[in-house]
Amino acid sequence: MTDFDAFDTRAYPTVDARRGYGEWAGTYEDSVEDAMDLDLLAALTSVDWAGARRVADLGCGTGRTAAFLRAAGAGTEAIDGVDLTPEMLERARARGLHDRLAEADVAATGLDAGAYDLVATSLIDEHLADLRPLHAEAARLLRDGGTFVLVGFHPHFIMATGMPTHFHRAGGEAVAIETHLHLLSEHTAAALGAGLALTELRERVVDDAWVALKPQWDRWRGHPVTFAFVWRNG
Repeated sequence: MTDFDAFDTRAYPTVDARRGYGEWAGTYEDSVEDAMDLDLLAALTSVDWAGARRVADLGCGTGRTAAFLRAAGAGTEAIDGVDLTPEMLERARARGLHDRLAEADVAATGLDAGAYDLVATSLIDEHLADLRPLHAEAARLLRDGGTFVLVGFHPHFIMATGMPTHFHRAGGEAVAIETHLHLLSEHTAAALGAGLALTELRERVVDDAWVALKPQWDRWRGHPVTFAFVWRNG
């Protein structure tokens, strides 16, 4: 793990993930763009969404990923979600897209081993000090031949911008959520160590569409902003 503090240009007050997402839950849907994660999921070519009958949605948040999965035809038997934050789970529960929701750590979900065709995580890895337990848990949950999809905030963008994951309180104060910087090679080592095989890797750069959403990002045009790994179990 590379120390994010060496790149931090914001020096926002920082809280842990559970507290931060608890505060952010009410406005999260208004501040996270689909271009950050859902558009990247849609661009993947190696994932048989409709063939993923049972899905584990780790770090499920408000249910944004589950909405994508349902629309893509996944989860016809079940989508089970876990998240560390009760306030985010409350939002997800109100959407009614999961068959089961539980408050749990993504590295110790309590879900059944070998029960899932697909494990999905989106925009959570930067809050984990160690990636290995997440990848080990994903491998444990997957059936043979199952797929693990992980979407994350690109380490290059974090390093180039010095910007942690953050939100704004009602009074306008910017607050950072504890951020860890993981190179793509660290993801690869963690996944290979868990016995997973790489199927696809995509990176989304700041392009015209991104600049239309965030004009202040024009100075970072061409920089990778998010990534998606697809791993296969067995």
